[in-house]
Amino acid sequence: MESPTGTRTSPSHASAAQRRTAVLIPCYNEGGTIAQVVADFRAALPDAAIYVYDNNSTDRTIELAQASGATVRREVQQGKGHVVRRMFRDVDADIFVLVDGDATYDAASAPAMIAELVGGHCDMVIGVRTSRQHKAYRPGHRFGNRALTGFVAQVFGRNLHDLLSGYRVFSRRFVKSFPALSSGFEIEAELTIHGLQLELPIADVDTPYYARPSGSTSKLNTWRDGLRILFTIFQLYRSERPLWFYAILGVMLASASVVISAPIFVTYLETGRVPRIPTAILSTGMMILAFLSICIGFVLDTVTRGRREMKLLAYLAQPPFER
Repeated sequence: MESPTGTRTSPSHASAAQRRTAVLIPCYNEGGTIAQVVADFRAALPDAAIYVYDNNSTDRTIELAQASGATVRREVQQGKGHVVRRMFRDVDADIFVLVDGDATYDAASAPAMIAELVGGHCDMVIGVRTSRQHKAYRPGHRFGNRALTGFVAQVFGRNLHDLLSGYRVFSRRFVKSFPALSSGFEIEAELTIHGLQLELPIADVDTPYYARPSGSTSKLNTWRDGLRILFTIFQLYRSERPLWFYAILGVMLASASVVISAPIFVTYLETGRVPRIPTAILSTGMMILAFLSICIGFVLDTVTRGRREMKLLAYLAQPPFER
């Protein structure tokens, strides 16, 4: 892109009038709602490019999305995480709006979320779901979301309100530095934790959340996807906070070793004999493992700091757009 003076400028340095916005809609069998979603976002963001990425749908999702005027592309690897990875890799813009194709999120909230991203100097704005219909937010999903959100907030020391929201707005810096390692619905947790671990500015905007239209079915399973998300958070905590993780493991092993060996020491002090050799060997092995665990924590903490610096350099390599 050329400036009025004839010099080349990065897209990220475009003025507000030239700033490019992309709406990214991952879809799997959303034929009953995708036309409505595209139309709603076309009305809310008339200058935005709208991309629908189909993930092996067996209904008319692709046909209806194309008829609605969206740019349709495909991702054959099954899972929302794979779709988001492909979208972030392929699409180039200054502002990215990520939303599900099930017509449960409010397109009219997008301009306010973008305004918060730009005006608040943020890299991610999360649409915090506020239910407008009784069936929109099932109790199991609500409880699980609150529990996981609270856990992540405690681990990373930042107040959050909706860890698993599928409605978000990102800066180009965020998108192009995001590694996208998850394969399924746990991608939302990974997006949040990526912002937290790099200490990027994140904001929340309340947005209405609606029940799925009649004939549209949810792809989520409360227990299965909840366990997958919990496991993802566990893995991310282990990789991003290795010193604490392995130190806690080491303390647990050392404590168990002391408990097991205490009777042996008492017997030795009283009789001068060690009657339970296998127990003594087990206790010694557990104490050695405890020290090894703590040492591993220190080593991996150094590695993690290096990885975090590489992610931060990738983030800083993308120029910010003018506010």
